[in-house]
Amino acid sequence: MTDQPPNAQNSDNSEIAQELVRKLRQKQGTWVEWGIAIAQLQKLGYDPQAIFEGTGFEPIQQNQVVVGSQVYNSIEKVGASQAARSHYSTRGSDVLYELRLLTQEERAAAAELTFLHKLDIDEAREVAKAVKDFSRFGTLPEGFESHPGDAVAYHCWKLARQNSDLQERSRLIAKGIRFAHSQTARKQIEQLLTDFTVVPKRPAPLLPFYRLDSEEELPRMIPVVGELPITAQDFKAVPIVEGIEPFGMVKFAGEQAWVALPGWQILLSAEDPVVILCKSNSFPNQTQNSSQPVLVVVDRQEREWDSNSYFVVDNSGELDFQWFETAPEIPILGKIIVIVRPKKILDENVTKDFWQIDE
Repeated sequence: MTDQPPNAQNSDNSEIAQELVRKLRQKQGTWVEWGIAIAQLQKLGYDPQAIFEGTGFEPIQQNQVVVGSQVYNSIEKVGASQAARSHYSTRGSDVLYELRLLTQEERAAAAELTFLHKLDIDEAREVAKAVKDFSRFGTLPEGFESHPGDAVAYHCWKLARQNSDLQERSRLIAKGIRFAHSQTARKQIEQLLTDFTVVPKRPAPLLPFYRLDSEEELPRMIPVVGELPITAQDFKAVPIVEGIEPFGMVKFAGEQAWVALPGWQILLSAEDPVVILCKSNSFPNQTQNSSQPVLVVVDRQEREWDSNSYFVVDNSGELDFQWFETAPEIPILGKIIVIVRPKKILDENVTKDFWQIDE
């Protein structure tokens, strides 16, 4: 572990790191202390691969002992029994790891349960899920109390009622009785020994998966500069945007506005597009009397003149749209590649009534 991250180069951090690495390599202390030491190395800037090379702890093991030690510290704070704490201080990082998604109070109670019943990692995972699901009830199911044992018992009770196979049903009933904490929960489960009614499990709905098949279905996110009049400085200040594949997602900060346009080839090919809002009569050589809002997409990368295009130029500090018969002497700021009119709807109220749309 000779290569150190930049923030570990000072002598104090380096000495601390080397001491932690030495203890981990020699497996000094308990697994809880290993987790704390690995977490310290991570804070000092060491990545999992560097820690593995220096200590022999594989990345997956690092994650287990770090998270497990955090769970252990939380059950210590809440006040788990001395017997449970003593047990888990020397073993069971994998079991405590499975309790990571529970609250501190739930972790302590679940750790007691896993300790008393000597549960393995798979059983601990099942306990954690049962406790988490049980905690979502606003009102507890009849006969069951707020205890991890009753949470597991309820889980078994529910599955047993949904199962028509007598052997599997008997196994679930026995398991529920084993874990039930309250007498009322035990009675609820024991009733299933004489009540063979099967409550069908409601099937989960299908997930609403859709696939984007064509490029036009992939929108191009384009930053909006603003509405005319706009200064050339504001036009240039909008940052270049790079979409993150595979969905073209963009990240931004501040109050930047954006607009999503269809994945037309001309937009997908644009290197630095931005949008300007204006009226349709803002363009030269237009004879239309009507004026409607439009989106003007400008590729700032396209700054070479050609006689078949309209361009954006700086007209005394403000943006202007122009067509040039010959190469202009003033700098070109960008080329207009698309002008988008709003969707034309004859009667907007029609779209609110689905029955009319179907016709």
